Amino acid sequence: MTDMSLRLPTRRFRAVFALGPRHAATLPLPTSLGKPNLFGEWDDETELTSLYVGFGTGQVHLDALDGGGAEHHFHDAAGDDTDTSPWGPGDTAQVVAWSTALLTDVQALMPGLVDDVDDAAAWHDSGFDLWVCEVEEPTHLDLVEVDIEGELLTLPWLGAGHVEHDHVEEAPDDEREHPIALLWAADELRTPDRPIAEAWLRPGTEQTVTRALPGVDWTAVGMPADEVLSWLEGIYLNHHVLPDPAGTILTGVLERLGGIDGID
Repeated sequence: MTDMSLRLPTRRFRAVFALGPRHAATLPLPTSLGKPNLFGEWDDETELTSLYVGFGTGQVHLDALDGGGAEHHFHDAAGDDTDTSPWGPGDTAQVVAWSTALLTDVQALMPGLVDDVDDAAAWHDSGFDLWVCEVEEPTHLDLVEVDIEGELLTLPWLGAGHVEHDHVEEAPDDEREHPIALLWAADELRTPDRPIAEAWLRPGTEQTVTRALPGVDWTAVGMPADEVLSWLEGIYLNHHVLPDPAGTILTGVLERLGGIDGID
């Protein structure tokens, strides 16, 4: 088991952005649904933004359209697609209007917003607690404050050769959530391509599960299987469970744009 006492402390980070008009912040959300969980994603190929707005009772997913506007679909409380909204007509209208306005505001800031978020995250990684965007002329600025969770202290790979980790394609009936494989190569000049272990989450939890794959020569790997699994668990937690600084900062920006950054 990974020693969670080796986790770095959570740090308060402040970032100043030029976000421009915040149209979603002027629109109401149903108070009965609580504060939504937000996640935004930019696609470099299509140059379009996706937005996920989730409540305990369901989610709405939105995709910006080329030429303007957005399309949306719903998910139920279990995360499954549904043809009908998980909320009543009045609440649905408010959620969709607010989410569409938020997506429109975010799309207008892309791709510069992604660059700014990455820049702010790099400042955090360098040990600073404040990042300020560059502006060419006087403009309104927005302060975003977030708590960034500390990573686990992990050692570099101490076995023979070198390793990489990659996603595992999930089958429709796969009982694993977000599985990855640890790939190994004995020759450091080769790309790791031999799966030696896997890690995933128990569905609906943040509990990490690991397993060693059969037929592995652990003497050649240079580490016993149990040590490899412990190392892989720490890597998995850092890269796939604990929120990364850039994602945390982007969520703070989305909340600020939506006018819900002061809501607990």
